Amino acid sequence: MEHTQSLRSRLFADRPFYAMVLAIAVPIMLQSAVTNFVNLLDNIMIGRLGTLEMSGVSIANQLLFIYNISIFGCVNAAGIFSAQYCGKKDHDGVRNCLRLKTVVGMAAALIASVIFLTKHDALISLYLNEDLNSAADIAYTLKGSSEYLLIMLAGLAPFALSQCVSSTMREDGETLSPMKASFLAVGINFIFNYILIFGKFGFPRLGIHGAAIATVLSRFAELAYLCFIANAMKAEKPYFQSVFKGFRIPASLIGKVAKKGTPLIINEILWSLGIAGINQAYSTRGLDAVAACNIYSTVNNLFMIVCIGMGSSIGILVGQQLGAGKSETAVQYDRWLIVFAIILSTLTGILMIFSAPLFPLLYNTDDSVRSTAASLLRIAGLMMPVSAICNACYFTLRCGGKTVITFLSDSVFTCLVSWSLAALLASRTSLDVVWLVLLVSSADLIKAVFGLFLVGKGVWINNLVAHD
Repeated sequence: MEHTQSLRSRLFADRPFYAMVLAIAVPIMLQSAVTNFVNLLDNIMIGRLGTLEMSGVSIANQLLFIYNISIFGCVNAAGIFSAQYCGKKDHDGVRNCLRLKTVVGMAAALIASVIFLTKHDALISLYLNEDLNSAADIAYTLKGSSEYLLIMLAGLAPFALSQCVSSTMREDGETLSPMKASFLAVGINFIFNYILIFGKFGFPRLGIHGAAIATVLSRFAELAYLCFIANAMKAEKPYFQSVFKGFRIPASLIGKVAKKGTPLIINEILWSLGIAGINQAYSTRGLDAVAACNIYSTVNNLFMIVCIGMGSSIGILVGQQLGAGKSETAVQYDRWLIVFAIILSTLTGILMIFSAPLFPLLYNTDDSVRSTAASLLRIAGLMMPVSAICNACYFTLRCGGKTVITFLSDSVFTCLVSWSLAALLASRTSLDVVWLVLLVSSADLIKAVFGLFLVGKGVWINNLVAHD
């Protein structure tokens, strides 16, 4: 009996703990849910234009995905220290982390803009299979995708700046303001998508160009709101004071972030490249496969909010305990959070499996595309607990500064195992896209087992700001 109670206390916390977790996780989940739900609606609106339009936008977004993930890597590199500075109540440390995020984020936006401006056609063409589709369809998709991508470049810088500010707020446990900013952005995006895509209220019908313009407008709106809130929080959050006055970043911080954060940044970039490469392998099965994968990816992102929210909670709560020098508490928190994440993701996966046939019906596309998308969604639902474990282990290792390990287990694994497997199956077999996705997704089982082993060994238990 005592053994059972001991095991239960090791795996499950009391109600106040879960209330604390949900107070952090729910706003993050809601922010992600609203964002991804509106993205789903936007995707459906674009899908109403036709399969080729949907495929063109999907390909452009694959390229933008690499940029977005790279930005997350840049802000999270400094965020490792920012979260622990918050736990230590070191406002100067948090402010300097915010400055460093801003510099690196703007540099990333500039580099991405140059690449997309000069190489957009070549990059998009990687996803177009001339053997399975007509020359006219290929040319139409390429033109639309290129034009969409070029308009979206105007939103790269505001997106980076928004992530710098919102991530800093979340690292201090302030999740409501980023959530509200996200709600504002997705609301503006949705409204202007409807107006500009279909030409409502006297506006011209702009199709996919309208979708790009709406997204850019939402990026600027989100940034404006976050800057307004940060300015209003200066008394409560002193690190927002004088951010750009006497702009200086200590060389010691740059060195520490470079040491711990560079593997993280490289990890995110390589991981996003790996995901883009995997999707390119899937695209060899034709534009119908691209469309089905687009539906699957968009809906899957909506259901992934549990993994995202729980991963962020681990980074915040466990990171703060490490920064406060409470290693034993950090270990217990982490164990409870991982178990909680597995339970929630299992329930989410079951819901996803049963609802899989419904979402593709919302798209104006062929029945074969709908059927393929439904099958892909069932696979994603089945793999949801595995995704939760991988995500939880990643955030655990990262908040303790073990970025080299996360680099090896995340991006290196994705590129060397998942991407290689996808490329091999796509080029050497005639398997359809459903089998490709199933086999490639199953490789994450290896990553999950490896992650749990490392977390259990306690290699991540490090206070990175003890001597600051």
